[in-house]
Amino acid sequence: MLLTVFLAIVICAAVTMMLLAAVAFIQKKEFFSSAPKEAQEAILPREQELFYGARAIGWTLMVFSLLMIVGALVAAVWDGFRNEFSFSQFFVRFLLIFTIYKVYDMICFDYFLLMKFHFFQFYYPEVESVYSDPDRKYGFNLRSQLLKLLVIFPAVSALAAWICTLFM
Repeated sequence: MLLTVFLAIVICAAVTMMLLAAVAFIQKKEFFSSAPKEAQEAILPREQELFYGARAIGWTLMVFSLLMIVGALVAAVWDGFRNEFSFSQFFVRFLLIFTIYKVYDMICFDYFLLMKFHFFQFYYPEVESVYSDPDRKYGFNLRSQLLKLLVIFPAVSALAAWICTLFM
């Protein structure tokens, strides 16, 4: 259980690094497909780097964060094989990792970074009007976030657990 929570924290840190790399360093419009349509339309393409080497730093961070995520998932599977996990143990492990990640995403990214600290708006001031609705208390994609949390991630966890048990 402790390893599962640790791996979930590693994944959360990796996704945070990935967000920082995409928003602050790489600054490619293609990375913001999950943003509201109004924000996607308002984002201006960034042809010039924030500073010399910013994109190289961003891509390095992006690759490192992807390796962290893959490594954490491989460690989760390997430990399960080593301890001869059953389907339900693999399922609970994957579900816990994905749930911790999604709750972190919803609280830290959507609520704090987007709505409270205006992290995205700092780098893309042209979207301030899209995100400045004073009545909005939460991010823009609560429905899709809850769909992932309650339907998609349990299904993916079950599929991953089933695949892992096939190789036992």
